[in-house]
Amino acid sequence: MVNFGRVLTAMITPFTEDGAVDYAIAEKLADYLVNNGSDALVVCGTTGESPTLTWSEEYELFRVIQQAVAGKAKIIAGTGSNSTQEAIEATQKAAKLGVDGSLQVVPYYNKPPQAGMYRHFKEIAESTSDLPMVLYNIPGRTGQNLLPETVIRLSEIANVVAIKEASGNLDQVSQIRRSTPNDFAIYAGDDSLTLPLLAVGGHGVISVASHLVGPKIQSMIQAFFDGNIQAAIQTHLALFPLFKALFLTTNPIPVKAALQIQGWKVGSTRSPLADAPSEVIQTLKSVLAELALL
Repeated sequence: MVNFGRVLTAMITPFTEDGAVDYAIAEKLADYLVNNGSDALVVCGTTGESPTLTWSEEYELFRVIQQAVAGKAKIIAGTGSNSTQEAIEATQKAAKLGVDGSLQVVPYYNKPPQAGMYRHFKEIAESTSDLPMVLYNIPGRTGQNLLPETVIRLSEIANVVAIKEASGNLDQVSQIRRSTPNDFAIYAGDDSLTLPLLAVGGHGVISVASHLVGPKIQSMIQAFFDGNIQAAIQTHLALFPLFKALFLTTNPIPVKAALQIQGWKVGSTRSPLADAPSEVIQTLKSVLAELALL
């Protein structure tokens, strides 16, 4: 069984003031995260602003972050694309760098049918059969929902080991859990749905909030699996305002703003994203203060 852990941080990509990738800050942040609740780091996913990174920037981030956390956490490389061949080439190159897994998003914009999605993921998996793959279903961004029937078929492929489920549909998660192997891990793609998803057979979360409260998310999940459900609920409810504040506008705008409030020099987001509005910043400051994170 491939075990990436319970809390996987969907890591932001820091930028300098002139908009270049800040690899030095990325190293420092990666080291901080793995010492503060993260079992693994997902690099160059949605939260890492992958749509505006070049492939060369992404490969360098994989390399730098892998070196920064060597032996302490696993690295999952976001190498998905809406072009099957491009995803294959990117995944093969990342595999040569020694990453521990790949994150493969549902192809966006071209809206493939379920048969096309199955073939897309199958071809990528078979091209790097020694590298574990995490499927990534986020229909709000891709325009297509990866249906449970397709996930179930894909779970039969040896190195398709998990899914990041960000459809917000717990019935869909239940369908997947009923018909996939026990060692096929289902991760919440929304922090606020982590605890509900655990209750229907989920394994953990690919988290944004873990940039700020990784140990608390770990304790919530551990409490759930220890059978201390009331403690898990209390932690969930305490963190709920933060979970919602981090999505007041397009991710990762709020989490980058929150890190800046804490003193991290992570820079702004790349165009076409924008800076956090003043009202979002005020809400973040209030929530961070309430959680004693300032």
